[in-house]
Amino acid sequence: MQLQTTIQSLWQQFTLVGLPLEQWSRSSFAHSPIGCLQRWRSGSWLMQWSDSIGGLLAAIIYGLAPFLSTGIIGVLLIACAAYWLLLTLSDDGEAGSGLTPIHLLVLLYWGIVTIATALSPVRTFAIEGWTKLTLYLLLFALLARVLRSARVRSTLITVYLMTALVVSIGGLRQWFFGAKELATWVDPESSLAGTTRVYSYLGNPNLLAAYLLPAVIFSAVAFFAWKRWTPKLLALIMWVANSACLVLTFSRGGWIGFLLASFALLVLLIHWFSIYLPRFWRVWLLPIVLGVFATLVIAAVIVVDPLRDRVMSMFVGREDSSNNFRINVWTAVIRMIQDHPILGIGPGNDAFNRVYPRYQETGFTALSAYSVFLELAVEGGILGLGAFLWLLLVTFSQGWSQVQKLRQVANREGFWLMAALATMVGMLGHGLVDTVWYRPQVSTLWWLMVAIVASYYPSFQKSTDAAESEETEAGKALS
Repeated sequence: MQLQTTIQSLWQQFTLVGLPLEQWSRSSFAHSPIGCLQRWRSGSWLMQWSDSIGGLLAAIIYGLAPFLSTGIIGVLLIACAAYWLLLTLSDDGEAGSGLTPIHLLVLLYWGIVTIATALSPVRTFAIEGWTKLTLYLLLFALLARVLRSARVRSTLITVYLMTALVVSIGGLRQWFFGAKELATWVDPESSLAGTTRVYSYLGNPNLLAAYLLPAVIFSAVAFFAWKRWTPKLLALIMWVANSACLVLTFSRGGWIGFLLASFALLVLLIHWFSIYLPRFWRVWLLPIVLGVFATLVIAAVIVVDPLRDRVMSMFVGREDSSNNFRINVWTAVIRMIQDHPILGIGPGNDAFNRVYPRYQETGFTALSAYSVFLELAVEGGILGLGAFLWLLLVTFSQGWSQVQKLRQVANREGFWLMAALATMVGMLGHGLVDTVWYRPQVSTLWWLMVAIVASYYPSFQKSTDAAESEETEAGKALS
């Protein structure tokens, strides 16, 4: 019993449970600038809707990202960063800084990457990658703040889902009417040669799969979160369209993420509803549902020829050109990590492109490590990778804790939290074999997921009655 208590205490310390963040932040030197513009804000008519304005800025990004260039998305990210700074400087200095354990780990990761940038062997090029990362993290900071409002959270999720539906319809049109091949997405010597891989407005099937993965999970959850039957029907249509389009990208990494995220979501949903089930179904529902899920997946792989060929290509090693390319890149990247083990070479694809040619196999140029975890290690070294893994641990721990609390009071907001956690699992699974995660259309979604989890931090939660009074359901937002 004592050993169990000790282990539990160590786990809570490691996951930063019960950390007195408000007291610490108020006594911190970094907290002193907060509130310096409070007088201006208290007299501003427009800042009465500060959270809604922040949500609007975020909605512009998530509503237009698939159709915009990287440069324009960067400008929007700068606007979000500037607005976050304005909100922070005009906060009530006595109200605390709104920090969570997730914020602290994000700050730790950013600090390590900043040091890695300063010590980078290609510092000039690493600075650009550092700037992009900083903008993403400031977007996270703004989102974690404004998404404390259940109304803003539901509205932003609805905006993303509606945009993803448009993107999915564009991809499905390509499947039925054909699409111009923008690159060699399929091995010309494979049985899939000539198969259409949809890419919609994103220009890359792997990028499209990564973009749609959160949409698949959130549209499935929306069926439970939205109250009225018209929004529920819309959620079902979204789920079918998003899932079909993701499958038709023929992105193997996207499929891995899709299966992992779906599995995680099923487990969470069964856990959520098990409190209402009789004993038999509490014990057997999960094995039955997972068995049916596995059977359907296996049947689809056996029956659908292109699907079967694409799945089997994962297991042929270097015989598949895409596999062979990735293996050669991974081998070179591991050598890069061995030569820069502590702090890496600095962030960004520009820094990577300057160092990688010294290690690459002949004929195997690459823009990235083709694995998120290898990319983290090569950019920030062991310290950067360790900080990121710690961030994941704390995020999942905080998320699971809040799911438990919301489940006890049957708060529908818990569905969005479960969707964020399941999506993170899927995006990490996809990231094992690809780095489209670093594209702004996908990276902004990743930090949205982390921000959603952070927005449920206990001290930020309103009562169920208050959440209901704000009309949090996206069904009401749609009506």
